[in-house]
Amino acid sequence: MNGVLRSVNRVLLGLAGLLLIIVGGAVLAVGLGASLPSWWPWDGKRDVLLSEADRDRWRDDGWWWPTVIAVLAVLVVLALWWLLAQLRRARLSEVLVDSGDGEGAVLRGRALEGVLSDEAGALDGVARAQVALLGRRTAPRTRVRLLMEPHAAPEQTLRVLSDEALSHARESAGLAELPAEVRLKAVKHRAERVT
Repeated sequence: MNGVLRSVNRVLLGLAGLLLIIVGGAVLAVGLGASLPSWWPWDGKRDVLLSEADRDRWRDDGWWWPTVIAVLAVLVVLALWWLLAQLRRARLSEVLVDSGDGEGAVLRGRALEGVLSDEAGALDGVARAQVALLGRRTAPRTRVRLLMEPHAAPEQTLRVLSDEALSHARESAGLAELPAEVRLKAVKHRAERVT
């Protein structure tokens, strides 16, 4: 998914840049008095982008405004999708592991997240664990979210998480360090009745 998103970004940014350079350069050339090919729609310094006749042409047609609004809505949805995709890219897709041969190996980020999540979720007092890898592929860091059960001891859970799960992940990936940000949240539960 990350490679596809990167390719889509490059294509979209390249097309947008090319379009802006062509249109902006042509408008600047016309404004400076240069002559453009005969197919170019604007050719004079006093020429307007849309004439009054062009602006009023479809105003009375019933399909015009719904079409304009639908096209603009689709563009807004696509722009929001693209923006959200950019924000979601913060997760690390791979970690570079030193294999000792000078080349290195690549460990999939999702695999390391899954192992860390399973090991952290198996700790006593942890109802659910979520792990996200962040940072660079040569210097990853983790964000761990633990949903704690009512009987859990947070201090002990953090110590075991650091000594076992994070230590195993760091050693298996051959990393000198694996910084972690751990957030704890308690499971919502009803108060017990005492009779």
